[in-house]
Amino acid sequence: MPMSTLPLPDEPSLEQLRNQARELQQAVRSGDEDALAEVDKRYPEPPFHPAATHSFRLSAAQLVIARRYGFESWTRLKRHVDIVERYSRFPARLLSTDPGDLMDQFLRKACLNYDGGGPADWAQARALLAEHPGIAAGNVYVASAVGDTQALRRLLEADPAAASREGGPYRWEPLMYLAYARHDPAIGEDAVLGAARLLLDAGADPDAGYLWHGLPTPFTLLTGVFGEGERGPELQPRHPHSLALARVLLEAGAEPNDGQTLYNRMFLPGNDHLELLFEFGLGTGDGGPWKRRMGDALDPPAAMLRGELAWAITHGMAERVRLLTENGVDVVTPYADGATSTAMAATTGHPELIEFLVSIGAPGPDLSAEDAFVAAALAADRSGVDRMRGEDPGLVESVRAARPGLPVWAAATGSASAVELLVALGFDVNAMGRADVPSNVPWQTALHGAVEAGDLELARTLLGLGADPDIKDARFGGKPLGWARYFGRQAFIELLEPVTTPEEGAEDGG
Repeated sequence: MPMSTLPLPDEPSLEQLRNQARELQQAVRSGDEDALAEVDKRYPEPPFHPAATHSFRLSAAQLVIARRYGFESWTRLKRHVDIVERYSRFPARLLSTDPGDLMDQFLRKACLNYDGGGPADWAQARALLAEHPGIAAGNVYVASAVGDTQALRRLLEADPAAASREGGPYRWEPLMYLAYARHDPAIGEDAVLGAARLLLDAGADPDAGYLWHGLPTPFTLLTGVFGEGERGPELQPRHPHSLALARVLLEAGAEPNDGQTLYNRMFLPGNDHLELLFEFGLGTGDGGPWKRRMGDALDPPAAMLRGELAWAITHGMAERVRLLTENGVDVVTPYADGATSTAMAATTGHPELIEFLVSIGAPGPDLSAEDAFVAAALAADRSGVDRMRGEDPGLVESVRAARPGLPVWAAATGSASAVELLVALGFDVNAMGRADVPSNVPWQTALHGAVEAGDLELARTLLGLGADPDIKDARFGGKPLGWARYFGRQAFIELLEPVTTPEEGAEDGG
């Protein structure tokens, strides 16, 4: 049986990998048992005979190292590392350097970089531009960001290659600065689309992008245009003309199977981005230039959309489920863990989706006793829960042991009734879990989740059930009151402040 592969080191370098190959070669030649075992498993024609250790070549060691990291050959590993080195960007590092001239100062503040920033930075960029309105005249990156078509036309006529040249503080092409600029929510659509077309006509790549922190899913032009992500729409908003600008890019040939866009926009309802991407072939084709560059590190289009469907089902996004399935996303084949789409809907608290999924061909849920109990509890089906308890008196205890964080997920679905039922069954209202996916990983309590979701009535219900407002989450070390202050939710602050124990030296009570 083949040995499992390992993930590549962070920021892999060829020199680093060559050193690993040399070390392996030396270990094999010295008869090291672990090295011989790895070669025996990964070499093209196992078993590797120990008698050959003295002639074990560096090229053979390089092949073993390639296979250690899941690549068929050293050549493919080398190509992958070259691509990662070529396209990786680390915004925080770039921003730690000397800000340079006014143009760089403006661009640093004006654009989304997914390493920080926000409305205060964009306001500073606006102020700098108002004070120095001429900074776009001689800089193709600033002219792109601000949609100055006159300056762009003049700059491109003098130097057409500037349309594709990387530069500015983020080492981006000009069109990237346009797609990621957020300094001016009132910027005119004609200016934005005009600037984009000028750059595209001059040879700008509609699939331009970079690898954020070296991660394999590219942040493309479409990623920047569609915006959002883990920090939410306030700190990572869409471009003011996201749909119109995305259409221009797609008409110019941008690949619609954009994994980072799908990820960034999956957290909240709203499907306009998907509707547009489906119009241009989302879910079809070979995945485009980034898939060809990154190979198996990126999912093919069909798998990408299956992941999107799983998230939509898990989070009860009925309209998105309908849109995805109308566009041919597979609801029949079980997922890698064996779960079907209907079982997923049942065990994440969304029974209303089951009837729809079955109506379009999905098999009905075939649940174990434990999963059936979870489904009934999340649906606040007291009679179903009572029936199952009567049939198996030990069922509740076994589910409590396997899913201690279930109250956190029940709260994440917004069902106060499900939380009340679970607590009545002996589940701990202060248990830790994850609120973004159903998991026992101890990130936060249900009360933290209620604050994050902005569900004041649920927070009151949790406090009434005995939720402890002094528990800190495991990721950020904050109490629910601290979360309320972070999110700026005054009603929660007023609810939690009187019941939270102040900490010496802590301004936020969290």
